Amino acid sequence: MNRSILDIRGEVLVVSQFTLYGDCRKGNRPSFSDAAPPVQADGLYQCFTQRLRDADLKVATGCFQAHMELSLVNDGPVTFVLET
Repeated sequence: MNRSILDIRGEVLVVSQFTLYGDCRKGNRPSFSDAAPPVQADGLYQCFTQRLRDADLKVATGCFQAHMELSLVNDGPVTFVLET
């Protein structure tokens, strides 16, 4: 836990998911009105993945605005759940 992804020469999977920006503070239905428009969001997604590649990391990506199914095997000593 004291080493970064760069230290361990790890790999990164980047998958865009606009639903992560949903605001659920007002009732049961999330609001996505503050999410970036698709063109801007795609630019940010591409910029982020390019910066990872520029750091010589191996990066795999999903397809922006596509329906995707992912499965994950969490192989590590801990899992952090971040709540704001």
